[in-house]
Amino acid sequence: MDNKFLKDFPIFQGNDIVYFDNAATTQRPKQVTEAIIDFYEKSNANPMRGLYDWSIKATEAYEEAREVVCEFINAQESAEIVFTRNATESLNLVAYSYGLSNVKEGDEIVISIMEHHSNMLPWQMVCEKNGAKLVYLEPDAEGIITDEEIAAKIGPRTKIVSVGHTSNVLGITNQVKKLAAAAHKVGAVMVADGAQSTPHQKVDVKDLDVDFYAFSGHKLLGPMGIGVLYGKKKLLEEMQPFLYGGEMIDKVTRFDAIYAEVPHKFEAGTVNAAGAVGLKAAIEYVKKVGFDFIAEREESIVKRIMEGMKEIPYVTVYGNSDYKKHSGIITFNIEGCHPHDVADIMNEEHVDIRAGHHCAQPLMEFLGVSNTARASVYFYNTIEEADRFLAAVAKVRGFMGYKD
Repeated sequence: MDNKFLKDFPIFQGNDIVYFDNAATTQRPKQVTEAIIDFYEKSNANPMRGLYDWSIKATEAYEEAREVVCEFINAQESAEIVFTRNATESLNLVAYSYGLSNVKEGDEIVISIMEHHSNMLPWQMVCEKNGAKLVYLEPDAEGIITDEEIAAKIGPRTKIVSVGHTSNVLGITNQVKKLAAAAHKVGAVMVADGAQSTPHQKVDVKDLDVDFYAFSGHKLLGPMGIGVLYGKKKLLEEMQPFLYGGEMIDKVTRFDAIYAEVPHKFEAGTVNAAGAVGLKAAIEYVKKVGFDFIAEREESIVKRIMEGMKEIPYVTVYGNSDYKKHSGIITFNIEGCHPHDVADIMNEEHVDIRAGHHCAQPLMEFLGVSNTARASVYFYNTIEEADRFLAAVAKVRGFMGYKD
């Protein structure tokens, strides 16, 4: 399977590595790294703090990136886009600035058992501090959170519903639009963790009707250290800042302060302008590739892998039986082999996968395991790499001394 985009990724040149850990972080095309270098070499200055040309150019570049993100997820206006370090910080911002102020003793916060720890621990904190209850949505055997489960768990005491748009373990895309409707029906707000969905599908926050949406740049071909929080402007305006310091103020006296308007009141200190520029370039690249192509490529590779896994004894694949519902993620175990050993053996075959609990220990417990191996693909991967992956999986038990 030819891949015309591979030439844009320097890291893949001159080696035979099969990189199947894209759910952890994607690789960067040269267009992204060149944009970052261009910023540092031609307009490096502290944005919004100077009236000289370089600072003005840096400010313009930073705000242009915000506009690109706004259009990318179809937000109402760029003021609804807050730049953070990553999805984790975005979710913490909501938990601290909205959750602590709006959740009281006896209230309920609803999340799913599939959540990454980043979308679980902040809500545990809010419940612990404010005396609220954490309620878990649980999927069926196919990884689906059913309508019946939604109706049973979201009720009059619910104040926040926070669910991953796509699971980083099962790859299942949750019914966020339906969850948002159920949350709003009882007066709750809807938070979505889009870290795993945003790189793989078109996100429309208006259509989903989420109140907050978080994602990271580094899973979307962008640099590490830049993330996004979308929030409905009315909610953001009512929230207190998460961080305090420079640039997030309008006026400071000896004893109090007036904060800047959104989104700047949530962006304290020197901002990651180069990261924002890199994210802009990454989004533009993803749009050039197109989500139709991304879905088609991922589905073809996942289909090959899941069909191939059926032919290899002692392998268990977790999640939906439909390869189209995996968002490029195949999580599996090999009987008698610890996932860390699986990953180490496959590394010897130059196949890079993930092993561990994937920052989702409650989900591991729900699945009845402690750890799993995970392969995750993106549009720059190929069918040939899928075949190399399958060949490596087939060798694992032999390396471990089994004589199948």
